[in-house]
Amino acid sequence: MDLHLAVIVLAAGKGTRMKDPHRAKVMYPINGKPMIEYVVNLASALNASTTIVIVGWQKDSVIEHLRQVAESVVCVEQFPQLGTGHAVMQAEAELKDFAGDVLVLSGDVPMLSLSTARELVDVHRSMSADTTVLTADLQDPTGYGRVLRNAGGSVVGVVEHKDATEDQRRISEFNSGIYVFNKSRLFEGLKHITPTNAQREYYLTDVLGYFWRQNWSVRAVKIKHSLEILGINTLEQLEQVRAAMSERDELNISPPSRASSKSRRGTRGGRT
Repeated sequence: MDLHLAVIVLAAGKGTRMKDPHRAKVMYPINGKPMIEYVVNLASALNASTTIVIVGWQKDSVIEHLRQVAESVVCVEQFPQLGTGHAVMQAEAELKDFAGDVLVLSGDVPMLSLSTARELVDVHRSMSADTTVLTADLQDPTGYGRVLRNAGGSVVGVVEHKDATEDQRRISEFNSGIYVFNKSRLFEGLKHITPTNAQREYYLTDVLGYFWRQNWSVRAVKIKHSLEILGINTLEQLEQVRAAMSERDELNISPPSRASSKSRRGTRGGRT
């Protein structure tokens, strides 16, 4: 077990574009199991000391499923749901005694490979970074945050699609929403973000702005296969990922095995 690695999985979203208000987005099946299961299995394969799943919309179905397949996971509710930064804030109490790195995963990104996740953590640690973001190039990155770099190639910003200028929207490198953070720096940064954006939400990406203002180290790992970090927001993307699962061997991606350890189960949050 990696005692210095905790995982937070963001899984509270409503998934409006999935067209089914009675189903949590992360519970849509891919090859016979909900997409959230792929993500918590990845956390288990990384031997994380703690895995926290942030639940919200249709939370009961998510909690019940995770109790059956990953008893070591702790579920924490986000209510109300005010963005990704706000979601991560909900894990602070659960991590109060933890010291180390926090890997933030998305419950609707089920194709991330174990080798890529390990590379992200390893690069973060080898460079003594305060945070490291996973990125890739995409021919059509509409809807994704764009990664801003200076002339020397250093990451100097991340802007959400809805807040991006026309020039910024032409950037092909996108932010996957997957990060590794130094835990203490993460929660300090979260205290300094505000919902001053088009959605009136607390963006996790805004933490990076605070890091830059403090001259803290922000790194990026750019991967070759953007399909690994494709987020599922529509039924079309769901079908794309379902089809892509059959290409794992070609991409040299092995799915993490099911978690077998047993420990605490439960839910924390404002309303359970």
